[in-house]
Amino acid sequence: MTALAGKVALVTGAARGQGRSHAVRLARAGADIVAIDVCAQAAKYSGYPMSEPEDLAETARLVEAEGRKILTKQVDVRDLAGQQEVVAEIVATFGRLDIVVANAGVCSWGRLWEISAEQFQEAVDVNLVGVWNTIKAVVPAMIEAGNGGSIITVSSVAGVKPPPGCGHYAASKFGVVGLTKSLAVELGEYGIRANTVLPYGTNTPLGNDTSMYSMFEQHPAFVYSFPPNLLKTDALVEPEEISEVVVWLAGDASGVITGAQIPVDKGYLAR
Repeated sequence: MTALAGKVALVTGAARGQGRSHAVRLARAGADIVAIDVCAQAAKYSGYPMSEPEDLAETARLVEAEGRKILTKQVDVRDLAGQQEVVAEIVATFGRLDIVVANAGVCSWGRLWEISAEQFQEAVDVNLVGVWNTIKAVVPAMIEAGNGGSIITVSSVAGVKPPPGCGHYAASKFGVVGLTKSLAVELGEYGIRANTVLPYGTNTPLGNDTSMYSMFEQHPAFVYSFPPNLLKTDALVEPEEISEVVVWLAGDASGVITGAQIPVDKGYLAR
């Protein structure tokens, strides 16, 4: 399948998990890839380790195995200037940028009034400001190129229906939804679409963070906030299942869709 042949896609948080899956699947559809990730222990409050440079190198190997070109950079999405430098290099190297997947994010646990100001700020800075930084970096180049394009942000079901124990994460992901809806309105005249995906718990280091268990042990009533999904839920969503939606949103098959929020959630939000 080469529906994205000739296209160039930027994926943030691409060293592993969802980001790696999106990069590889976009490459399989024909796109050349620019993959960025912090590749450092940059999230103080997350209960799982961040990616390492070796993870980003593995993403590059997998993309190249699909027969596509890839440019990798170690950049924290909180670094606006760093992201702007990446976009300048994309234009110089590939001559275009068509697809952006703003995927990078972190999660941590704690009741809202008990977490520190620093823990709250970390979630907002990575998950929301980081997405805004990506948008600010990519949009001018995409408008100037005049090729239209597709921007896909990765929010969460928590960006529509907040679970207990991570209100700071939910607030940041609600913000991503609002940011993307506004972006869709503002970019329509340029033929650039902007949509959000809303994943359920995903089989990634973030999704398998065991620090959440102590939260539910301390507050067992929290479990009632999670009704059974409409589809059988005997496992987390696989990153590849979300990537299929990302590739669809990236291509012409979804060409009349913008400003949408697409659940990838086994029916969680339908309850």
